Amino acid sequence: MSGEMNRRSFLHLGAAAGAAALASRWVFAQAAPPADRLTQMRTAGASTPIKSTKLYDNLWLLQGAGGNMAVQSGKDGNILIDSSFATAVPHIREAIAAVSTDAPHALVNTHWHVDHVDGNEGMHAAGFHVIAHEKTKERMSQPAEMKLFQMSLPAYPDSALPATTFATSMHHNHNGDSIDLVHYDPAHTDTDIYIHFHNADILHCGDIFFNKTYPFIDEGTGGSIGGTIAAAQKSLALAGDKTKIIPGHGPLGDKTDLREYVDMLSVVRDKVAALKQGGASEQEVIGKKPTADLDADWAHGFAPDMFVGIVYRTV
Repeated sequence: MSGEMNRRSFLHLGAAAGAAALASRWVFAQAAPPADRLTQMRTAGASTPIKSTKLYDNLWLLQGAGGNMAVQSGKDGNILIDSSFATAVPHIREAIAAVSTDAPHALVNTHWHVDHVDGNEGMHAAGFHVIAHEKTKERMSQPAEMKLFQMSLPAYPDSALPATTFATSMHHNHNGDSIDLVHYDPAHTDTDIYIHFHNADILHCGDIFFNKTYPFIDEGTGGSIGGTIAAAQKSLALAGDKTKIIPGHGPLGDKTDLREYVDMLSVVRDKVAALKQGGASEQEVIGKKPTADLDADWAHGFAPDMFVGIVYRTV
């Protein structure tokens, strides 16, 4: 299903039916043979408990081994954002059961990456109807290569794929809130969306926002430094001074945190662009350490040199 989703069609779906950042997992996995990296991530999913933080009367932040999740509860059915790793599904179900006795309703994927969608099949089996941008379904439907990490990912089974997709946006009134699902232009990937809970004043940005750390930007599926900055700026325009902003990775943030992130990205982009335009090669730019004065605040997950390389290639 593409395009705007109205209240009736969204309700019909109901009838029909982490604290560790991905960046640190990627870096940790560099020591392992490529074939073992996904195994390492799934092992972490099995062993890492889910931390629940109440953000609003009926909305919780869930953090485990994969990307940050959220759950909205209520009589209309629970809405879950992202599904971490397949091995984390039992922990996710326990975390939801601890805060809600309401029925499963919808699982929304912020984008296609494994640490946000690998649990789809298990959560679908638990009764959740999967919703995502149409390109997320496209990416999940075929084998994928993440060359930076030397990872090959197989296509997901049909039961893990989004059953409902949209091209631009969807809107719904659910559990007493007005909810927007909106696609960013290509940013961290070409599949990214945000989820905005208007009454709760909560914005889930997915991986266009890594709070307190340099981000991974997936240039292999449409990501770029410019697109990531534009998406973060779009999110800034949506946020108020009291808005709670859920990043794809890192601690819960606010407008100040997101603004600092945009400023950091912009500084690095401008430094790298100037060096590239001056004729410096990628390795020469990395060697000049353009993030040196930022590393104390931001080098807490994704390696600075890897980040600079991505900026160089996508600026």
